[in-house]
Amino acid sequence: MNPQALIIVDEPDILELLKMTLRGLSVDCITAETIEQAEQALKQQDFDFCLTDMRLPDGDGLDFVKALQKTKPDLPVAVITAHGNMDLAVQALKLGAFDFVSKPVKLRVLRDLVSTAVKLSPMKSDTKERRTRDQLLGETNIIKVLRGKISKLARSQAPVYISGESGTGKELVARLIHDLGVHGDKSFVPINCGAIPAELVESEFFGHKKGSFTGAVSDKEGLFQTAHGGTLFLDEVADLPLMMQVKLLRAIQEKTIRPVGGNEEVTVDVRILCATHQNLADCVQQGIFREDLFYRLNVIELAVPALREREADIPQLANHILQKLAGKNAIPCPKLNKEAMSALQHYQFPGNVRELENILERALTWVDGEIISADDLMLADELSVKTKTANESEQQNGVSLSVDDLGSQLEDQERQLITQALESTRWNKTAAAKKLGITFRALRYKVKKLNLE
Repeated sequence: MNPQALIIVDEPDILELLKMTLRGLSVDCITAETIEQAEQALKQQDFDFCLTDMRLPDGDGLDFVKALQKTKPDLPVAVITAHGNMDLAVQALKLGAFDFVSKPVKLRVLRDLVSTAVKLSPMKSDTKERRTRDQLLGETNIIKVLRGKISKLARSQAPVYISGESGTGKELVARLIHDLGVHGDKSFVPINCGAIPAELVESEFFGHKKGSFTGAVSDKEGLFQTAHGGTLFLDEVADLPLMMQVKLLRAIQEKTIRPVGGNEEVTVDVRILCATHQNLADCVQQGIFREDLFYRLNVIELAVPALREREADIPQLANHILQKLAGKNAIPCPKLNKEAMSALQHYQFPGNVRELENILERALTWVDGEIISADDLMLADELSVKTKTANESEQQNGVSLSVDDLGSQLEDQERQLITQALESTRWNKTAAAKKLGITFRALRYKVKKLNLE
């Protein structure tokens, strides 16, 4: 049996285009010209998805979307908006519509939308939601609520702004939203917006044509094209140059891009997820982030909690991380004694889950035996070093280092010390370990981790 669609449009030319397109995709459709007719059709049969115009003779498409979320919350509904009227499209997405298409309706955009809608059909079962519990660990209420939101957002194409401190797992959350969605088998393309030189941002996002600038020796696809059919995750989106923010906004609204040096626009079907540890609203107030792009990206905000807000999850997280590290290095998995676990649960973790991983990796390196004690965690040293480094940085530069910057500096110092010890002993690891005051196993682990071999 073909998928069943309910189309609510009162403009004959658009209705005919929709019917022809759906027929070509082997989708049967029932049409309605008013909300009243649509409601009658919904009482008479089940549908796989619904597509409605925003302005109808007897009501507003937004009101229809809102009502449908109460009566049939699992029925995917998309909206047709007038050209350039993005405010209504954003409102519809906030109310529960999974996507939108603008007039004049582009055939390829419509086909992509229908393809997604059919996969979202409530008549299709989906068992992928179990992945959230396996990957986003924890049993506190705050993390259970987050898992529930992720599962719900996976059924939408709406942009999501993932907020949270550094190290909380924002990219993991974005990847789960993608994996659980209908395009989970397509590309998930993460990009750190702050890591791309300003002069190359447009080329990286949209691609370029051969000869469009010095160094463009061949055509190159951009990240939007790489992510076509899937998800583009913009991490640290607040770092995008203002010039690029304008072009990103247009790409999201028009669902088309133009490669640098190109003459033709390319249609792209990409879901946008973004994140930053900064407060985007504050960035708007400061004039470094466009307000219109902020509202377009912030259709739905998903906050990822800090680790200190879910300390009851720390034992499960710590044991999982230790097992992963031990397996990676083919060594027996040590256990945390009672005092060590208590110390972790009372530590504030300014670097969140990423810092927990770093602390446990260091403890695994230095511990003698199979039991990790509170002393092996060196939490007092961790806090002392962070405070001292932050204070020195503030005095010198007026700014503080992030946890990531600090971790990188500590790793560089460790690499330098170990390299000096190895070189002074002509790479005799037994002698070098003795000189450093650590076990041979600890040195071997560090050499492997720091890629010194």
